Amino acid sequence: MGKETGFLEYERTDRTYDDPKERLKHYKEFVVPLDDETLKLQAARCMNCGIPYCHNGCPVNNIIPDWNHLVYEDDWKNALEVLHSTNNFPEFTGRICPAPCEASCTLNITDEPVTIKSIECAIVDRGWKEGWIEPQPPREKTGKLIAVIGSGPAGLACAQQLARAGHTVTVFEKSDRVGGLLRYGIPDFKMEKHLINRRLVQMEAEGVDFKTSKEVGVDVSFKSLEENFDAIVMAGGSEDARALTIPGAELPGVRLAMEFLTQQNKRNAGDDETRAAPRGTLTATGKDVVVIGGGDTGSDCVGTSNRQGAKSVTQLEIMPEPPEKEDKALTWPDWPLKMRTSSSHEEGVDRDWAVLTKRVVGEDGEVAGLECARVEWKDGKMQEIVGSEFTLPAQLILLAMGFVGPKKAGMLDQSGVELDPRGNVEANTEDYSASKDKVFACGDMRRGQSLVVWAIREGRQAARSVDEYLMGASELPR
Repeated sequence: MGKETGFLEYERTDRTYDDPKERLKHYKEFVVPLDDETLKLQAARCMNCGIPYCHNGCPVNNIIPDWNHLVYEDDWKNALEVLHSTNNFPEFTGRICPAPCEASCTLNITDEPVTIKSIECAIVDRGWKEGWIEPQPPREKTGKLIAVIGSGPAGLACAQQLARAGHTVTVFEKSDRVGGLLRYGIPDFKMEKHLINRRLVQMEAEGVDFKTSKEVGVDVSFKSLEENFDAIVMAGGSEDARALTIPGAELPGVRLAMEFLTQQNKRNAGDDETRAAPRGTLTATGKDVVVIGGGDTGSDCVGTSNRQGAKSVTQLEIMPEPPEKEDKALTWPDWPLKMRTSSSHEEGVDRDWAVLTKRVVGEDGEVAGLECARVEWKDGKMQEIVGSEFTLPAQLILLAMGFVGPKKAGMLDQSGVELDPRGNVEANTEDYSASKDKVFACGDMRRGQSLVVWAIREGRQAARSVDEYLMGASELPR
């Protein structure tokens, strides 16, 4: 805990943002961090709960009260050690995690949770600034060779843990840069990519070998991995996007959100965006943009569209508008369904709920609009409202409707591993082993589309299982 009476003495204060008019001019991060003294007072608000529900609210089980207390005591270095004991990359989660830990904080019963996410981010940023974060190479090598497929958060966490255990780890990444959706699915204004780069430098010094532009199942056969490695970890993510199955969806102005976001991130990095543009490059400049999907990816499309100079941006969601506040008695300490307004929404967007898309309107082979209708939900079933049809102007329609599982062509087809009923790689959370010997799976490829923090958790736990498989026992934490 922080201070016994801290939660009574200090009000919740959190990070702020630069003015929208200024931040829309660039793709850099725009969060204004709290100063050290304010952070100490915010850490002091952490209560002596008895049962700290934030532990289970956090998928990696961060030891939150402990590092809150250490920040309150101005012991930042030990706070960093505690933080890193459960989370390999807190600078990622401290920026892009939705903070289920705060939803489960006891003080959230009164809508004033501890600013856990901001304190977490401040600890690790301080660690980098002070030079406390260094490579942790193993004392000795085991001689075991491990292939990790995919360099998203699950693959990176798994690879780092295994390298620190003394194994020789090779990470295969199909893209030309390491990071997976951290690199190409998260806009730079939410997380700048130098944060990934400095972790890669650390991991390389720990012995991890990264092979980029090497797609397993295309450039490298799965059989060759089975022949040359002692264990294989599948951490390729969930990339099979849900399709829009309405008339006109084949028009060139209807594009996947990940195409759109990846291309902009490549532009920001000075890379050739055409490599991520099988259907040609795209931009929202001067266009009426409609984003279908009300989640975080849709929000990222909104922020990117506004930075590109869109004429208008509309975001549609098929589900009904959520309540402004949740019923704490029914939901706490679980993650609640309630209205969430992101920084991108604050920059300008028309949001609409309970909307069904019916037809893409085309003119001269290009997108000109989107026909929609309103729906109502009764007993969990959707019903279209007769006479509610309307048409939105649109020259660019971005599909942010989620993913239905990992891509099957290539690696999965070659591997021969069994899939679960949802189309993900079949593996349990006890040992993360797939249906074939020495093959493991973790992250979105195993559990389906989820959060970065869940990917890190699964990568860490899978690493321990691989270590146990190879060595008979493991000192790696779960």
